Amino acid sequence: MHNVAALVADAALFVLFPWILWRITNRALPIAVLPILVGILMAVWHVPVKTLGIPSIYGNDIGWVAVLVLAFTAGLEMWQQPAGTLASDELPAPTLGRLIGGAFVALGGPFIIGSIFALTYLLPLPGWHPPHATPLIAAASIGLCIAVSALPVLIGVVRELKPAQKPLGQLALKLAVIDDATLWVGLAVLQFAARGSAALHGWTGLEGLAVLLLIALAAGGNWASRHLRNPPSWLIWVTVPVYLAAGSWASMQLGLHELIGAYFAGAIMPPSWARRLPIAQVGTFSLIWLAPMFFGHSGLKIDGDALTWPSVIASLALVAVSIVTKIAAVCIFPPTKGLTLRQSLSVGALLQCKGLMEIVAATILHAQGMLSEFAFASLMILAVISTTLTGPLFKLVAPRKKTT
Repeated sequence: MHNVAALVADAALFVLFPWILWRITNRALPIAVLPILVGILMAVWHVPVKTLGIPSIYGNDIGWVAVLVLAFTAGLEMWQQPAGTLASDELPAPTLGRLIGGAFVALGGPFIIGSIFALTYLLPLPGWHPPHATPLIAAASIGLCIAVSALPVLIGVVRELKPAQKPLGQLALKLAVIDDATLWVGLAVLQFAARGSAALHGWTGLEGLAVLLLIALAAGGNWASRHLRNPPSWLIWVTVPVYLAAGSWASMQLGLHELIGAYFAGAIMPPSWARRLPIAQVGTFSLIWLAPMFFGHSGLKIDGDALTWPSVIASLALVAVSIVTKIAAVCIFPPTKGLTLRQSLSVGALLQCKGLMEIVAATILHAQGMLSEFAFASLMILAVISTTLTGPLFKLVAPRKKTT
């Protein structure tokens, strides 16, 4: 009974209360940001929420499963085109090579500059160096969080754009899909690099089984894409939890985070199958009603004493580096030829949104000991500020409507 009461208190604090704020403020802030803010404030003010059983055992489990589902749907959304897409001749169609090149510049520029900034200016500060990572790994972890673009949040943002602005939003989404996949690869590479030669030592039959399982999932998805494009609906729904559970388990056995396996499990599902799933509805339900407990608990994990004025100043510096480098990268190498300056600035403004992806990435890296308490606190604030600024920043730089 105590666990049930704790779950009710958990849901009231991190689900119901943020949802009420979200509706009262006319959705001014993304729903993923509000429970984090609540958790951060609880940690900073040292509110004794543990006396209420928060974070609750059931709330932890529910929030965790919800975020696994969000990661899985993010992988599925690689093959989706958001509702409301309009054909438009306003933007030149990008070639595949140019699009991929633009995505890697938009991700690589902020990553390199952010890593150098962290290595040079942040890690020498007291409390910024993590206990279980080298300076290069720690700097690269911060740089990767700075370079992230929030695909799930951007999908929602693009749905709310005016018809004339949607082509810019669609272009930003194409870049974000590539960047999002690269993020998960980068997280896996960083975790392997942090473990060094120990990553391959002590492997047992389970690790070998995990590798074979991932190969089997990918091969099965490829075969189904070519030979079983329109299966009965029940087969798709039975396959979804199998892929999700198998991908998560395999990545965990390989010493990686379960969310990485969940994402790639979604990405290797047959595209024709994925298009028949209510991805947006499932993702929205998880985001609003289940995952906020994960986000709120992430905010609670912040060391309230680490969130000092120097941390806030460092967060603002990270915000400046993140926004400037992302927008500059898009302007230096636009994803398609013929973009005006305002169009490039608009795409960059959308891509600088951190949202859910940075929150998840920072949580993974912090749990693996690759981010210090100070860095984790600053990156959570960066995610909140960056996501909040996306809408106003886009409106500021978006192309003006021509008047006659």
